[in-house]
Amino acid sequence: MSAPLPLPFERPIFDLEKQLESLESQPNPTASTRESIRNIRTELTKLKRETYEQLDAWQIVQVARHDERPKALDYIELVFDEFVELHGDKSFGDDRAILTGFAKIGDRKVMLIAQQKGRNLKERLEHNYGMAHPEGYRKALGKMQMAAKYNLPIVCLIDTAGAYPGIEAEERGQAYQIALNLREMSKINTPIVCVVIGEGGSGGALGIGIGDHISMLRFAYYSVISPEGCAGILWKHAKFADKAALALKFTSSDLLKMGIVDEVIDEPLGGAHRNHRQMATFMTASLNSALKQLSEIPKDELINRRYDKFRKIGVFEETVQAAPLESEA
Repeated sequence: MSAPLPLPFERPIFDLEKQLESLESQPNPTASTRESIRNIRTELTKLKRETYEQLDAWQIVQVARHDERPKALDYIELVFDEFVELHGDKSFGDDRAILTGFAKIGDRKVMLIAQQKGRNLKERLEHNYGMAHPEGYRKALGKMQMAAKYNLPIVCLIDTAGAYPGIEAEERGQAYQIALNLREMSKINTPIVCVVIGEGGSGGALGIGIGDHISMLRFAYYSVISPEGCAGILWKHAKFADKAALALKFTSSDLLKMGIVDEVIDEPLGGAHRNHRQMATFMTASLNSALKQLSEIPKDELINRRYDKFRKIGVFEETVQAAPLESEA
């Protein structure tokens, strides 16, 4: 993996890392040099921790979109075994923005549904930047129903800026298919675990996001709209994206407090883009724990719990309007 490019707020970290690299590359370092190396390592660890503990919402968006952040195919390689991809929606075609197939995590067989963005231009074009067409959601739903038939739990990895908004997607029923997925996923009688690994954008994320256990990585975000889209609507310009990000309350800590997600999976020091293998280890532990807990719940109870879970999201008040007096009528 190539060295990650620095985000604006990571510049001091990269400057220290360059100093450390320079010192460590010296042949036959002196005692003074070795002491400097130890001091810089300590300072570097402290700086990473302080920087990432104080990120604001817009900076978290930047981390979630980092080019070197692990994508679905990275997790397929590092977390899952024996992945056998299943293609097509039996109607139109094979949407490469969503990957589906049989996989194993440890000794447990699962059906994996994953949104793949791609890292370089070639991969992004192949996978349409992770923005699925209706056939992608139709493919995902078909494979989920197959999983239920064979009593396999489902794991969904969410990473998309949103469903594809092009004319051809609308012509083929984008909104209808996402709505259908929401309805049908609420009734699938097998455990569903959903993980937001990067961006969780709008209906594009929800189309594979109805589950019994919803988790997200610490520096991911999950939102009804992108911060740029929100800024364009409310402030008429995308330059206010940082202001919109703060207002949307879409970070992992915000959503955990509101009960929208069940778990926040921690990331390696400095973000998942700095250590894919350690991130995969954290992911594996979370998935194994969630799948084990859900496997112990009877199927009829599982569906009722899932329904209640989403019905409870949101807070509202109801008031009874007093009837007008005769003199006011």
